[in-house]
Amino acid sequence: MTHDPISDMLTTIRNGQKARLHSVTTPASKLKGEIARVMKDAGYIADAVTTTEFPKKLVITLKYSERAVPAITEIKRVSKPGLRKFASVADIPAVLDGMGLAILSTSRGVMSGAQAKKDRVGGEIICTIA
Repeated sequence: MTHDPISDMLTTIRNGQKARLHSVTTPASKLKGEIARVMKDAGYIADAVTTTEFPKKLVITLKYSERAVPAITEIKRVSKPGLRKFASVADIPAVLDGMGLAILSTSRGVMSGAQAKKDRVGGEIICTIA
């Protein structure tokens, strides 16, 4: 039993990138699927597919450059179960001066920090990716 499934998913991705794996598998949930969708839209992973058999798994295809350099150099969990981190529109972090990605859970769903600023909505900062 895990206490923080989002952190486990991010650690699985981090370890898969370091081991140069083609894809990694983690137990599926709606929130994990939405986080993977935002990462795919931003270009940090190649694909994310949920399997149909029980128990459902989320298969994340990792992305590398032509010289086998991982697309993700750093991935951090910001809001943890013991200490939640929320941000208003003005306080949404700019990761690497806009070159990175912050993923937020807002009242309008899971979205990137740039999209949240555009929609003028704040929320819980799930993780940052560089």
